[in-house]
Amino acid sequence: MSTRLNGIIRAFESGKPAFTCFAKADKQSAIDLQDSPYDGLVVEMEHNPFDMSALGDFLQYLLNRKQIFSADSVAPAVTPIVRIPANGGEMDQWQAKQALDRGVYGIVTPHVKTVEQAYNAVAACRYARPKNAPLYEPKGVRGDGPATAARYWGVSQAEYYAKADVWPLAPQGELLVGLMIESTEAIENLDDMLANVPGIGFCLIGEGDLSQELGYPRQYEHPEVLGAMAKVVETCKKHNVVVGNPHTNAKNVERLIGEGYRFLMSAPQRSYGVIGQAREMAGY
Repeated sequence: MSTRLNGIIRAFESGKPAFTCFAKADKQSAIDLQDSPYDGLVVEMEHNPFDMSALGDFLQYLLNRKQIFSADSVAPAVTPIVRIPANGGEMDQWQAKQALDRGVYGIVTPHVKTVEQAYNAVAACRYARPKNAPLYEPKGVRGDGPATAARYWGVSQAEYYAKADVWPLAPQGELLVGLMIESTEAIENLDDMLANVPGIGFCLIGEGDLSQELGYPRQYEHPEVLGAMAKVVETCKKHNVVVGNPHTNAKNVERLIGEGYRFLMSAPQRSYGVIGQAREMAGY
């Protein structure tokens, strides 16, 4: 049986980009996506309601019993992570805790701008441990309530504790911490964030908010927007951290793969044409 449960991490470890999309936390979206060609999906709860009952239902409908029976893993074919509502500056912890306790495989925090905020985002996804334990920092603050998550993952609670840490800080970890980089302040501080906060799984550029601040709302191909994004890509490459783009489409996917983006998000269309094209380019 494959020991890697998180399909997004599996793609990264294989040297491939991970193909993902945003999803609403409703049953039909889960049914539509449960056998799609995505490596993972981001349940969008920043601009949609933060509803744990809806998330729990979504996760169950995302499971496909036939697929799990036929596969070599108890994990869903498409790995679910969640974008929480609270911005990095709010220093939130409880939203990450509640989503993780439902069984998701990672948390994306929007509007992270400083080292302190990045540290908090990682710490919120980690359990506490003794000070003399390996990989102590960032100090875990996640509350202990693993029963539902362990059941969803299909593992014992002891196995869940062993796997419920952040990758790549913990090589066996199945949790991903994603930071939204979507302001000039964040770009200025990104080098310090990545140098001083271990456990960041990927950085996702928030082109919408970034383009707003630069004065070119949603003009994603504007030279100033592209220039700011290139700085994020350059800094992430320097620290060997995956960088993501949330607006992948048929027109830009070849360029994005060539520039080094490895977390590629497209609109969740039933035809999945963009993903098919992108997988061919990535050598799948």
